Amino acid sequence: MITFIIGLVILFVGAAVYGAICEKVFGPDDRQTPAYSKQDGVDYVPMPKWKNMLINLLNIAGTGPIFGPIQGILFGPIAFITIPIGNIIGGAMHDYFSGMICLRDGGSQMSSMIHKYSNKGIYRIYNVFVCLLLLLVGAVFIYTPGDIAATGIFGFDGAATSVSTWVIYGAIFVYYLIATVFPIDAIIGKIYPIFGAILLFAGLFVKGYPLLNLWDNWQAPAFAAFQTAADGSTAAFSYGEYFANGHFLPVFFVTVACGILSGFHSTQTAIISRTVKSEKEGRMTFYNMMVLEGFIAMVWAGAAMGIFNAGLQAANAGATSTVIKVCKDILGPVGGVIALVGIVVLPITSGDTALRGLRLTVAETLHIDQSTKGKRLSLSAVIFALVAVILVFAKFNNEGFQILWRYFAWSNQTLSLFAFLAITVWMFENGKGKYAWMPMIPGGFYCFICSTYIANAKIGFNIPWTYAYIIGVVAAVAYVGVIIWYGRKRAAAHTLQH
Repeated sequence: MITFIIGLVILFVGAAVYGAICEKVFGPDDRQTPAYSKQDGVDYVPMPKWKNMLINLLNIAGTGPIFGPIQGILFGPIAFITIPIGNIIGGAMHDYFSGMICLRDGGSQMSSMIHKYSNKGIYRIYNVFVCLLLLLVGAVFIYTPGDIAATGIFGFDGAATSVSTWVIYGAIFVYYLIATVFPIDAIIGKIYPIFGAILLFAGLFVKGYPLLNLWDNWQAPAFAAFQTAADGSTAAFSYGEYFANGHFLPVFFVTVACGILSGFHSTQTAIISRTVKSEKEGRMTFYNMMVLEGFIAMVWAGAAMGIFNAGLQAANAGATSTVIKVCKDILGPVGGVIALVGIVVLPITSGDTALRGLRLTVAETLHIDQSTKGKRLSLSAVIFALVAVILVFAKFNNEGFQILWRYFAWSNQTLSLFAFLAITVWMFENGKGKYAWMPMIPGGFYCFICSTYIANAKIGFNIPWTYAYIIGVVAAVAYVGVIIWYGRKRAAAHTLQH
């Protein structure tokens, strides 16, 4: 438990310090924001800070900060330290600068930001990745809430061959198709991310779940943690063995996507940039909401380890069943179901946004007319068909969800590299080149993570780990070097023009 508490201190104290540094580097002022200068009553609308905060949190917090930490905590208590550090210097910084640059550039969207601060080639590659990511987000955010609803709320078996499973998936599909400006889940979706996390946080201490510390013996069976074999037999689970054999770098940082860093967030903060009333609200709206997501991730990592160590759940039982077990054990049958409803709502509120964004991105890139409902439905049908194919594969394949999650997470992290690139170039063009290390440290690290992972992955290049690590290092060095060179070149050209 002590390591868990240390991690929370790192998260909140670090966020206060580094958040202030990020704010000072950007330099928010009293200039008129796009919410006023471009006010149109539709997209550009001044909104209260509290509302922007909640909407942004609702948009970015799906099942990522829940399912990722549950799988990542198998690497041991080191997760309690890496999640907050990564969140502070990576994810929250990424969200803050992405949102603030789009805000200062007139409420531009992320694709416009990438186009402005890179070149046409990078912009085209970005469009491919953002489409891939949004497609996977749509699939993941049907699969995860569908399974939780089926097994945790309605009491079905959630099997791939059960009609009930596909009826629930179908209901979410229909909702995504007809989602409007005021979705039916708006109220509970805004409340749960904070309320649910606080309840679970309190439950960790009330229940007294045993948590492993960094200085404990990871190799020994931690308390009563166990794993279940295919034949139903059980065996002790060792975090130390999992850490030693699981390739912590890069697998952990691909698995724990949203609680540490999420490229998807940049597409959402850009939307909020059109409704912020003052640049000085950006730190709370963008930076601190990502920190709150980090808190949610920490709570779920702790709850998962606690329930594993208490012998109430097998460590390899799967994220969905672990979520259900944690909620019902901590909050009781009724409270657990209420919490599960909130967890179902979270990804749905992100999934509908992702699929709408995918349709708009494809239409803009391929110049597809979307002026009528029929044309919008036609393009949506193609997109939904692709999502359905991914969903069927993930459900019927024994390792389908793990494959889906890892590639969703990989594309998510890879997308962030484009944002770090744009942030760095923006800094150079605006006389802040001495702070380029801020986006380049997480950018270079995640270039190594993403390159190494895809080089080794079976559905990637299937290269042995030794060579995959070499490729990752080379890619990271090249990424940092080229961006700094390009940023300085753009800064020099910018100076000549002015």
